[in-house]
Amino acid sequence: MIVDQALYRDGVRDPARPALGDLATAAGQSGVLAWIDIRHPDEREFDEVARLFGLHPLAVEDAIHAHQRPKLERYGETLFCVLRPARYVEPTESVEFDELHVFVGPGFVVSVSQGDLPDVAAVRESLERRPQVLAEGPPAVLHALMDRVVDDYTPVADGIEGDLDEIEDQVFGTGDDASRRIYQLTREVIGFERAIQPLGEMADRLMGAEDPSSEEHRYLRDVHDHAIRLGQRVDGFRELLDKILQVNLTLEAKALAEASNEQTIETKKISAWAAIIFAPTLVGTIYGMNFDSMPELAWEWGYPFAILLMVVIAVVLYVLFKRRRWI
Repeated sequence: MIVDQALYRDGVRDPARPALGDLATAAGQSGVLAWIDIRHPDEREFDEVARLFGLHPLAVEDAIHAHQRPKLERYGETLFCVLRPARYVEPTESVEFDELHVFVGPGFVVSVSQGDLPDVAAVRESLERRPQVLAEGPPAVLHALMDRVVDDYTPVADGIEGDLDEIEDQVFGTGDDASRRIYQLTREVIGFERAIQPLGEMADRLMGAEDPSSEEHRYLRDVHDHAIRLGQRVDGFRELLDKILQVNLTLEAKALAEASNEQTIETKKISAWAAIIFAPTLVGTIYGMNFDSMPELAWEWGYPFAILLMVVIAVVLYVLFKRRRWI
C-alpha cells in the first residue's frame, strides 16, 4: 500500500527509510519534510498514517472510499486536496479518470492514489533534482502534483479534439453509429470539464496564502492560467459537440424521411401492379365460372371480347397510375 516514504532535510532526501513513527516525529522540525506516497489505500493500514499525522476522519474516509469531486478543504492546519488526473487511451479512443488525494500539513505530505495516475514517482524524482524547490516545504509538493495533473490534461484534450474531427467526418460521411460516439464523447467531455473546472478556484485559494513575489506564487499562477485555458478549450468541445449532435439528428431525420418516402413509393408501385393484375384476373374468373345462363357464353366473339376487355382494363389502369407517378 505504501509505495514510498521519505524524509527530506532542506530539500535533500535522507538515504535511510524511516519508520512511520519517525517520520511523524521529524515532521515538526524546522527544514524537514516527510512525504508518504500511498496507492490503493487499505483502511486498517491507512488508519495508522492518519493517527500519526492527525488527519481528519472525514478526509480519511474520502481518501479511502474515493469517488470525490475535485476540491480543496482545510481541516485545522491540514489541507486536503482532491484531484482527478486523466489520460487518453489511444487504442480504445476513450478517456480514463483516476483520483489523487493529497494531505498537506506542517512538515508533511501524504499523497493517496486510487490508480496509476498521475506518476507520483516521476514528480518526486523531478523535485529531488531541485532540492531548492523541495526546501520550500509541503506546499511545493502540492503545487508540483497539481502542475503534473494539469500538464497531463493536454494530451487528453488533444485526443478528444482528434475524436471530434473523426466524428465530424463520420456524421458527414457514412454516419454509421455516429450517435453512439457522440454520446460517449459527450460523457467524457463532461467528466473532463468537471475535473478541470474547480482547479482555477483551487489555485486562487492557494495563491492567496502565498507571497505574490514568491516562486511558489508564480508556479501557482502558471497552474491557474493553464487550467483556465484548458477549461475554455473544453467549453469549446461542448459547444461543438452540441452542434454536431444537432446536425446528426437533422441528417438522421432526413434519412428516415427519405427511407419512409422510398417505402411509400415502393408501396404505391406494388399496389398499382397488384390492381393491374387483379382487374384482368377478375374478368377471367367471372367468365371462367361456366354457368349455362351466363351472357355471351355461347357468343362467337365472347372469348376475344373477354381477352380484349382484360387488356383494355390493364392498359387503362397502367396509364392512370403512370400519370399519378405510382409506376
